Amino acid sequence: MSGSGTTADDDPPLQTAVWRLRSRACWTDAAALLEDDAGTVPAAALQRTALLTERCLYTGQGWTEAEDALRTAEAVARSDDERGAAASERGHLAYASTLLAVRDRADEASVALSRSAALLAPASPARPLLDFRRGLIAQNIAESPQAARAAFRRAHAGAANLGDELLLSSTWRHLAALALREGELAEARHGFAESLRIREELGFLVGTAPALISLAEAADEPEAARLRAEAGRLFRLLGGVPTWLAPYLGPPAQRTAEAS
Repeated sequence: MSGSGTTADDDPPLQTAVWRLRSRACWTDAAALLEDDAGTVPAAALQRTALLTERCLYTGQGWTEAEDALRTAEAVARSDDERGAAASERGHLAYASTLLAVRDRADEASVALSRSAALLAPASPARPLLDFRRGLIAQNIAESPQAARAAFRRAHAGAANLGDELLLSSTWRHLAALALREGELAEARHGFAESLRIREELGFLVGTAPALISLAEAADEPEAARLRAEAGRLFRLLGGVPTWLAPYLGPPAQRTAEAS
């Protein structure tokens, strides 16, 4: 679930409610809206898993609930595409656990994403998100920027083809981070600005502060200070979420890997 999590067959009022809660960091409430269907409907089970995994990634909490939701999604999957999507969710949860130093599950993440790649059809709409997640592992765990760039570019192209704006905001941001690492400031600023623009237009409030901080990384003062101040305002508004953003909100300092 990279964008609003909707498909043509979804219930629009339900999905609108889920999106509004998710975008305001109310993942548990959003997941509760899907609970009745999650035990029998693969799409609902996958979406609920994705919501609870995102909660883990942004807050460092809720691991047991996410694992339970994932096991349900795996149990109700019927087709290869559904099993592949569930494997992608397992890989992402294992990645989050490794990145946040809860438990080292890097091997599990890699195996699960490889299984997902083998199960998903070549034209599956789940492939761009899978490519993005493989890029995250290459960037933040394997420390392989070339592999990360290739995966992010595949994800970017796929997201553009699907019209998945939220995934595009993430691919823009991570490609820009790689450009910044290589000293390509103009490319980095463009990518970070595009990521921020999309998230603001979508109303993805919980993802806007990280986008502001990313753009600040490539901006000159006093613009960088203004961006950090706005990010801090959103961070406080949401009760200190994402938790890993806190070190970025003071003066420029040693930076850590981006989480999402």
